Amino acid sequence: MWTNRSAKQWTFIAFSSSAEGVPVRIQVINPNTSEAMTHKIGLAAQAVARSGTQIIACSPADGPVSIEGHFDEAIATLGVLEEVRKGREQQVDAHIIACFGDPGLLAAREYASAPVIGIAEAAFHMASLISTRFAVVTTLTRTRIIAEHLLQRYGFSELCTSVRCIDLPVLALEESGPELIELMAEQARIARDQEGAGAIVLGCGGMADLARQLSEAIGLPVIDGVAAAVKLAESLVELGLSTSKHGDLADPIGKPFKGRFAYLSR
Repeated sequence: MWTNRSAKQWTFIAFSSSAEGVPVRIQVINPNTSEAMTHKIGLAAQAVARSGTQIIACSPADGPVSIEGHFDEAIATLGVLEEVRKGREQQVDAHIIACFGDPGLLAAREYASAPVIGIAEAAFHMASLISTRFAVVTTLTRTRIIAEHLLQRYGFSELCTSVRCIDLPVLALEESGPELIELMAEQARIARDQEGAGAIVLGCGGMADLARQLSEAIGLPVIDGVAAAVKLAESLVELGLSTSKHGDLADPIGKPFKGRFAYLSR
């Protein structure tokens, strides 16, 4: 039986989002070499960041202009690790890998001293907090298996109803418009109406600016991995948590490297 009595309540006010008001510095790495996409991802990250957070958006000097398969991903991983090295030298507080394949994520966690978050893993976690079932909407059919492997690795396969594809190349996302939103909405509605998905995860960093439009079109929560990763990164930094250096994510074993990787010798 309910009563009208209320429990005592306390209100707490946080005066600073980080220790002594020092800004949180997050490096957001676009693993491909598209400057337009890097700019888009940086804007999406800054849009959700707290006022005390600095977003440093960057991309490798070398590598594929888009990542649309296993080969592209393998090449891009080297560029990701180079950007992590630069971020480590700049003493950033966290790194984000802003490609839905999370290329080089575990290697980056070995190499970095700050937390490293992949946008796919971040998006899956966020989706699982707001719905018992979610679907992924991504670009090319050939990349579906990459998302499915990540779902298995991260333990979210049972929560994901499907990985659905709009069959557009990644760089086509730079010319977003009503037609693109409708392509995505068509796949999202199938997941909603036929599979029971209660939320949609955007399966590409290049979709970072489309979450709100898609959500309005289909009436479901839509999770952009870039935004999710920024909020998780801020939380980890403010909690004083970073990658455990016990076990397989300990710093790489010192050894000689030859040729173009000689600078990694230690």
